[in-house]
Amino acid sequence: MLALAAAAGTGVVAAGTANAASFGRFYVSGCGMPSTPVDMWTRWGNYKTVIALDGLRATNDESGWRHETRIQRIANTGVNVVEPVGGLASFYTDWNAASPGNRIKYRYRWTCRLNTIVRELDARGLAVGPRGKYAVMGISMGGNAAMIYGAYHRKRISHVFSMSGFLNLSAPTMREAVRLALIDAGMAAGVGPFSADAMWGLPWNERWVRNDALVQIPRMRGMHIRVGAASGVWGKYNTDAIGSIKGTPLEVISLAQTRTFEVGAAIAGVRITTDYPALGTHQWGYWQDMVMRAKKSGWFRD
Repeated sequence: MLALAAAAGTGVVAAGTANAASFGRFYVSGCGMPSTPVDMWTRWGNYKTVIALDGLRATNDESGWRHETRIQRIANTGVNVVEPVGGLASFYTDWNAASPGNRIKYRYRWTCRLNTIVRELDARGLAVGPRGKYAVMGISMGGNAAMIYGAYHRKRISHVFSMSGFLNLSAPTMREAVRLALIDAGMAAGVGPFSADAMWGLPWNERWVRNDALVQIPRMRGMHIRVGAASGVWGKYNTDAIGSIKGTPLEVISLAQTRTFEVGAAIAGVRITTDYPALGTHQWGYWQDMVMRAKKSGWFRD
């Protein structure tokens, strides 16, 4: 192994076999938050690097993408994969304040953290491809976050991909749904409830609109945009009955919001590609398949 001294922490890169991707982990700090790890699978000569964002229940040991999928394999055939670790219930955004009553006493600043990660990737020469920019994709919570981060960071991001994302968060009832989801995620993780008011302010605060992917479609004009959501009908990955029952209504809501985004893009004259599998719920296996189909279609290419 090779030890690398990084500006934001210490990284370790494991040597891979010829023509196979190598795995590495580095740490980023700053932004008023504790340091967090970033896992990456890279190969010399790849044509794109994608940053994969996690879902609402992200953990601090490794990304759900690493724990639940094998998307890292696309690094063997052209696309470097970068997986930031952490971000529980964060929506990968800069919060207004820390959540009162929550054991996490610092203010989330995940937009700042993603900016730091991008700079670290730049320093490692991972801004590959003709445009020299990154793709960013995410599932569920990370789906909207990927779209919003890309919309506001066009100088560094060329491709955005939402899988089962909630792309119209300022729509009626969605603010309330987010509020309940943040409370539930914090309680389930044992850190206490997160406050939606601490994230983007009260429901009428303009930050809810600024972080609504549907509203921000004009900012994405000219980018490579892809959205996907399944039908909510059970398929081959629905082996856990409890998880499938919980995931079915989430996928149905996501499908409706993704279709609304598609219509909004068409009205705005913004070109997108879509992926609507006939079977699937809010499960990792279906998201892995979406990534593989995007790769096979050539979507990651500039």
